[in-house]
Amino acid sequence: MLRIFCDRNSPPCRFGLNDKSRIVVVGTSGSGKSVLAGRLSRSLGIKDIELDALHWKPGWRESPIDEFRANILASVEGQKGYVIHGNYGKVRDLTWGTCDTMIWLDYPRHVVMYRVVSRTIKRIITREALWNGNVETLRKSVFSRDSIILWSWNTYRRRRSQYLSLNDGDCHGIQRMIVIRHPRDARYLTASIPTPRKP
Repeated sequence: MLRIFCDRNSPPCRFGLNDKSRIVVVGTSGSGKSVLAGRLSRSLGIKDIELDALHWKPGWRESPIDEFRANILASVEGQKGYVIHGNYGKVRDLTWGTCDTMIWLDYPRHVVMYRVVSRTIKRIITREALWNGNVETLRKSVFSRDSIILWSWNTYRRRRSQYLSLNDGDCHGIQRMIVIRHPRDARYLTASIPTPRKP
């Protein structure tokens, strides 16, 4: 698998993203996968597929694995290009296995933690509705074993190690990984994509 490091010295042609790209965005929880995926979706004119939205039912109930897999297959069916984001290892054969490009948000831990804490506090205060009407609460998101903040802290080192050690046999056929190490470089990536022409 080819690794491409994205920074402002990288010519946009190196990224090779277009409206037929099939992209999976990965990184520690809270790193900004959904934000980047949304920008890529708009810039490239491709479908945005959020795995959390396909996984979580109302009341924070998890979808059975067969239903989750069926939801993923239905989301990619008939799409010439799309961007998938989420860290569900149990469905990598359907997510990574259908994509040609991986974008890894390899941000420092302090950047990730600032982002996940800020996002969580904002969602709690505004009661922002997430997937299927679910909302984050102070009790669930901060003061519980399922705290997203705690989860992000505890999984940071392990996830980074996993992505650093990926080889061709682990990637389900993905051809290249674009590594982004700073939020400004993520903005550079999306800014370098020409606006798609309207039919």
